[in-house]
Amino acid sequence: MEQPVTELKATGSSTYFARAWHKLKQHPLARVGPGLVTGVADDDPSGIATYSQAGAQFGLNMLWTMPLAYPLMSAVQSMCAQIGRVTGKGLAANIKTAFPPVVLQGVVLLLLTANVLNIAADLAAMGEVAELTSGINRHLMTVMFVFGTLLLQIFVPYHRYVYFLKWLTLSLLAYAAVLFTVHVPWGEVALRTVWPQLTITSDSAAVVVGIFGTTISPYLFFWQASQEVEDMQAEPVAQALKVDPWAAPKELRRITWDTWSGMFYSNVAAYFIILATAVTLHVAGITNIDTAAQAAMALKPLAGDFTFYLFALGILGVGFIGVPVLAGSGGYALAEAMGWSSGLELKASDARGFYSVIAISVLAALAIQYSPISPMKALFWSAVINGVVAVPLIAVIIILATKRSVMGACVVSRPILLMGWITVIVMGGAAIRMVVPG
Repeated sequence: MEQPVTELKATGSSTYFARAWHKLKQHPLARVGPGLVTGVADDDPSGIATYSQAGAQFGLNMLWTMPLAYPLMSAVQSMCAQIGRVTGKGLAANIKTAFPPVVLQGVVLLLLTANVLNIAADLAAMGEVAELTSGINRHLMTVMFVFGTLLLQIFVPYHRYVYFLKWLTLSLLAYAAVLFTVHVPWGEVALRTVWPQLTITSDSAAVVVGIFGTTISPYLFFWQASQEVEDMQAEPVAQALKVDPWAAPKELRRITWDTWSGMFYSNVAAYFIILATAVTLHVAGITNIDTAAQAAMALKPLAGDFTFYLFALGILGVGFIGVPVLAGSGGYALAEAMGWSSGLELKASDARGFYSVIAISVLAALAIQYSPISPMKALFWSAVINGVVAVPLIAVIIILATKRSVMGACVVSRPILLMGWITVIVMGGAAIRMVVPG
């Protein structure tokens, strides 16, 4: 029976919001695990810029990268999630116990540097898009985005605002909608996806490295492992699977479904971004895109205002996911390396070091907006650092995931192990070809 309005007034507005919050938590989207947020965070504004450049420069001939990246990305993220859930510790904490200190120190230093530069590029794109769509100064909008993000991460428990992050994942649907506003030669799209007309030169290899670097990124490894730990700790009776192997079959099935479905959503969206820019910008002779906002603006005269606003909406939506994930992953990595308390469920007073890393990362990225450093230069260097650190880090993850001293009876399966090593070979080979003349 509905509560009378008079009673609702008497009990205060808290009753209304409690009911609304209860309904929101019952929605199927709220029960999706870390895989969805991790996958969508992968398509952050800097990732959109990379995919847009691939479509603009090479047309349909870079579509093949997404079907190839999907199983490789999913395999690596599955290993990270499994390490977190099996051991009850994040990735950095496991590296700390299984490898010499220099390995962890190098990985964390490179991760933090790349994350700050990546956040700077993301914030710049979000501010630019906000100015294009609202007319409000981009720097003012960037400041609002920064402090809004920090307030959420520091003062709102993660289990509350993660539901809103999951709703923001729907913003990726904007890129599928873009394809309904332009002409798409679907027959040729299908052909080029499996049979591209592409010569592997230094330039094309650099774009391939950029695509794989932004798709299979180190910050995602740390984030998903730590989120599995957060989710486990949120359950009163849950334990690390190494301690409670009876729960392993069910939990590992959940991780597999959650990760592979989240990465599928992410990769399909990236495929659509490459496709949308290939059939619009490349066809029109626009082959150089520096920012995601520039890609959105270039679409405006070619496909109309509606397409422009769809593309812009996607940039802002995934930016609000990508920035917290980038900052949070660095916080987890350094806190675990230093032995500090960490977790987005903890109060700021109980995890000062962890939240300080998050705040400093985002504020340092904001400072870049007002410095002579170009955000696009920041994006380039973050991509280079990610490309350097991802290959050996994946090898470290594979070793962790196959060590019985770390994983107990829950070591990764041989197919996942094989795809992990294929990822190392593909990404390492592309990076080498990028720097070899010819």
